[in-house]
Amino acid sequence: MHLTGYTVQILGFIGLLVASGFFAGAETALTGASRARMTALVNDGSSRAKLVLALREKKEQLIGTLLLGNSFMNIFASALATSVLVQIFGEKGVVIATLGVTVIVFVFAEVLPKTYALLHADRMALFISYPVRIFIMLFSPVTVAVGKAVELIFRVFSVDTRGYSATAHEEELRGAIELFKGAEQVQGQGEGQETGAMLRSIMDLANVSVEKVMVHRRNVNMINIDTPVAQIVNEVLHSAYTRIPVWKDSQDNIIGVVHTKLLLQELSQCNGDVTRVDVTNAMMEPWFIPESTTLFDQLQAFRRRREHLAMVVDEYGALTGMITMEDVLEEIVGQIDDEHDVTVPGVRAQTDGTFIVDGKVTLRDLKRDLNWKLPDDDYATVAGLLLFESQRIPSVGQVFNFYDFRFEILKKQRNQITLVRVTPPVIPAEAPSLAAEAVGSA
Repeated sequence: MHLTGYTVQILGFIGLLVASGFFAGAETALTGASRARMTALVNDGSSRAKLVLALREKKEQLIGTLLLGNSFMNIFASALATSVLVQIFGEKGVVIATLGVTVIVFVFAEVLPKTYALLHADRMALFISYPVRIFIMLFSPVTVAVGKAVELIFRVFSVDTRGYSATAHEEELRGAIELFKGAEQVQGQGEGQETGAMLRSIMDLANVSVEKVMVHRRNVNMINIDTPVAQIVNEVLHSAYTRIPVWKDSQDNIIGVVHTKLLLQELSQCNGDVTRVDVTNAMMEPWFIPESTTLFDQLQAFRRRREHLAMVVDEYGALTGMITMEDVLEEIVGQIDDEHDVTVPGVRAQTDGTFIVDGKVTLRDLKRDLNWKLPDDDYATVAGLLLFESQRIPSVGQVFNFYDFRFEILKKQRNQITLVRVTPPVIPAEAPSLAAEAVGSA
């Protein structure tokens, strides 16, 4: 064969390698591209990102096209190289072609393009989206037939082909949040943990009921309507809260919520004469919600009704507590203190590495601010955990070990656990500074 003929075949071999590398890299890029990143680009008006998501929706056809193209190019390249080398070296050319083409295809048509695509998945996916769509249209008769055959085989062996579920997507997002938090900490940005905690809390809103974060009825500041008016006015004006529930005959019978602003307006209309004040004119209708309501639904309800407080009742209609919009927001951003908040010690770090914790501190606060891994499915507070797990009413001085934590009962009020010394298994370096902020205050 003339030199020109060899040159053409060599150039053809190189062209087949490039085409094979294109299909191999396209497979990695399109399957590895970030769905979240593509969705964000679609919202910004990117047509290429929209096409990438559309291609991924038809994953079987996409993979079939790319594998078909890659296999065809590799086989064609191998046949071409074998043909040339047999003409030059005779039968030895088969062995040379097998070894040489395997190494060349492995390096230049597989590892190299796939590595590049893995490192630049989003950028490459956007760049190749239109060419890949053309190949999918050209190969569709073959890929559709192959897809049907594969689906039939999977059905015979009862293989689930539904792909990702909503739960899997949520787990993927939670994993991305953990990666983000870790990257922030590696780069020395102290806000990484706080940001990660906020993002995790947002995802938990739809899974956490108001029962977990509400203020229990015994800790709710309420007013008896039969109290003398002067005493009610004095109590409201000196309270740290702007909205206070009002009850009559029984604390289960909430008849309204007195608002400081409305009370001041009533006082103004009465020219400051407390004896003429009608407390009912400063009251709003109470809003009752079931304790099973999720935080996400309650937040939407607060926004829709433009209210900030709701009374929580159980399945029998009995009052169990109260929740405010601030309580829900604190589940996302952590403790919110203003100039009127009463500082109640909730968590205090000790020099020996232990923590003095109020029994009413919620486990979600400890999990979010101290990164303590304590379950909260069957109880909401530290006291609830001890009662549930010990199956008894502990005595002062008793010690329990649950979930690798050590709990020592320090103080009780009747049957209520009010103070506990907690020894965590591993104390995070940042824990003392967080605890000093009394994160568990109610």
